[in-house]
Amino acid sequence: MKCRLTALVCLVLGVCLLAPVPGCRRLRIPALGVDTSKKVKVFILAGQSNMEGKAKLSLLEYQVDQPETRNFFKHLKKDGQWVVRDDVWINYLDRRGNLTVGFGSRNCIGPELEFGNTVGNHFKEQVLIIKTAWGGKSIGRDFRPPSSGLPSQEKLNQIVQQTNERNKKRNRPQITLDDVKDTYGKFYREMMKEINTTLKELKTRFPEYKGQGYEIVGFVWFQGWNDMFDKDFLANYGKHMANFIRDVRKDLKAPNLPFVIGQMGQGGPDDTSANKLTIKDAQASMEKIPQFKGNVKVVKTDVFWDKKAAAIIKNWQDHIDEWNKVGSDRGYHYLGSAITFSKIGTAFGQATLELIKASK
Repeated sequence: MKCRLTALVCLVLGVCLLAPVPGCRRLRIPALGVDTSKKVKVFILAGQSNMEGKAKLSLLEYQVDQPETRNFFKHLKKDGQWVVRDDVWINYLDRRGNLTVGFGSRNCIGPELEFGNTVGNHFKEQVLIIKTAWGGKSIGRDFRPPSSGLPSQEKLNQIVQQTNERNKKRNRPQITLDDVKDTYGKFYREMMKEINTTLKELKTRFPEYKGQGYEIVGFVWFQGWNDMFDKDFLANYGKHMANFIRDVRKDLKAPNLPFVIGQMGQGGPDDTSANKLTIKDAQASMEKIPQFKGNVKVVKTDVFWDKKAAAIIKNWQDHIDEWNKVGSDRGYHYLGSAITFSKIGTAFGQATLELIKASK
């Protein structure tokens, strides 16, 4: 009944309603003052599962109404409905539309929500976020940039042999050398394909587009977990990261594209696991490369670790009601904390804007 009444009010007021991810409808308020005479500002968000976003909407729905968290999330709802931004579009693989909750993993939010709110609040121009993220991916293989090349022939042959030995025991098909080669850089290629296809199909994907053109003004990378479990990937993370930045800029024809790296932060600032520190140090080192000074920025995410959720997850099954009020996923997904993912998104947006300002 409430949804039908809201729909009637919106029809009278000229406000649009969009179907929600869960529950009732969302409130879409037309943006005022968007400058469609200037090019659309395009931002790329890329990485693995934490860029996908793992904070469940069920947690956000709870926290948005709680006294201790209500003020933090108050801008996300209006008149009991999730706010939908007309001035910020998002394309996340097979999902696209105006920015609102639910553009993380299914029924989740990720960094895209507060990133979009941050940059959307800054620009008068239309904003487009293109998110290309897939869980469980490394930069050593899956996102391996073209200029990193392939591993040695010996290494590739070894992978073929070991994989086929396992496949034989499991009655699975044998693979070839070409099959293995194709896995290296596959998601780098998928990322570039998705970016280029979205931009070519801008009018189709976003009918409100006025043909004003676009400019890619920022790139955010949030990844690192899977590279910890391969000796070569771990040792060469810095090399691949530097090549990744160079290759992305070359392929997007944006030589000084502002580039933000979300530094790994699972476990918080007190986690001193050797492999994590290796990845974090490699990411932090990008700012020290002369070519990247002033146009690459590393954002610490361990500072946003949710201590309340971390305290409960140790025995979360014995405290399920308490857990559902603060977290929604495992530690490697930042505990599925809506607060953490929101703060990370805001920090990514602020860092990107700082780089854009410095480039002028």
